[in-house]
Amino acid sequence: MKTYKYQAISKDGAKVSGVVEGFNEFDAVDKIKEKCDIVIKLTEVKEEKEGVSGLLAMEIGGNNLDMKQFTIVCSQFSILIKSGLSIVRTTELVATQTKDEKLKKILTEIQKDVAAGRSLATSFEERGGKMMPVLFIETIRAGEESGNLDVAFDSMYKYFDRQADSKSKVKSAMIYPIFVLVVAVVVVIVLMVKVVPTFSSIFDSYGSDLPTITKILIAVSNFFQKSWIIVIAALIAIIIGVKVYGMTENGKTNLAKLSLKLPALGNIQKMNAACQFSTNFGTLLKAGITILDALPITSKVIENYYISKEVGKLNASIEQGRTLGDSMKEMQVMPDMLNDMVAVGEETGHLEETLDVISYYYQKELDTAIKDAINKLEPTLLLVVAGIAGFIVIAVYLAMFEMYGVM
Repeated sequence: MKTYKYQAISKDGAKVSGVVEGFNEFDAVDKIKEKCDIVIKLTEVKEEKEGVSGLLAMEIGGNNLDMKQFTIVCSQFSILIKSGLSIVRTTELVATQTKDEKLKKILTEIQKDVAAGRSLATSFEERGGKMMPVLFIETIRAGEESGNLDVAFDSMYKYFDRQADSKSKVKSAMIYPIFVLVVAVVVVIVLMVKVVPTFSSIFDSYGSDLPTITKILIAVSNFFQKSWIIVIAALIAIIIGVKVYGMTENGKTNLAKLSLKLPALGNIQKMNAACQFSTNFGTLLKAGITILDALPITSKVIENYYISKEVGKLNASIEQGRTLGDSMKEMQVMPDMLNDMVAVGEETGHLEETLDVISYYYQKELDTAIKDAINKLEPTLLLVVAGIAGFIVIAVYLAMFEMYGVM
């Protein structure tokens, strides 16, 4: 999403200005024209840090929230509000009990804002800034407007708790493959830099004609010994190049499309997007937010940028008279089952319940797909390590046999 400053003529003829978010200029103009008749000027607001300078200037650790603590905060808000405490007192108590210093500072400022009569959602949005998830802000805002703030916080607690649980499972499952990969890299480096050169000098002293496989091994070892700085520099340059390219609009879109085509990972990306769509969209509808308001918010939560852009375009299709289910089928980025279930939910008038069911289904499917991918990764890494080790052993032994023949 990009941010645009605009000047326009409102429906009552007054000149107004403001800021709007959109995927492009056309999307921004469409949003402005919902409130204004004429758009006079539209200017994109550039990020303060872009390109290589932005990449190098990023703060290590960033401003990310501790999601575990944030989940606990949502739970505490839900329980305390349900017990009958006022918002001011609730915020004060939660701020006192929170261990995370960032959250404590934000909640302390929010408590003062709410005591002064400000909206809780607006205060969270302003005090938390980019740290606060868009879904959280909009759900709390809907909860305030509908008078179901405890329900809104409870739904956020359950949502973030599921997210944290999924991430924890992935991290736990990835420990062994990462350990194997690190050990493999260290072993290969030691063999290439220390062991192979020692054998190479012994072979040279006997002057025997080495087998082709041994010559290849020695050539590779010599290359890494002499050019390891170039190899590392090339890897760093490639990583920075991809990062910088990914900061551009075309780069983000193309990389997101590419990720959907990767073996195993592409399927995980699609299921993850389906899970995020059904979970977030259903949560917003339960909070009382309309479909047309919920879709743009949902699009911001979807991690894959290409799918996020496509979901952001659904409103235009719906405003032309199409149903949500038909619009999603035309979009062709979500799984067919999700599109069909959304269409059924619309027809029966039970879209929220249908999204709950499909969200649970895709969460289970996503967990299974991730486990399968990791289970396949382990033997693949072992085979690669065994192949490299086998290549080195065969190359050395063949040379030794050749050397014994000369002796």
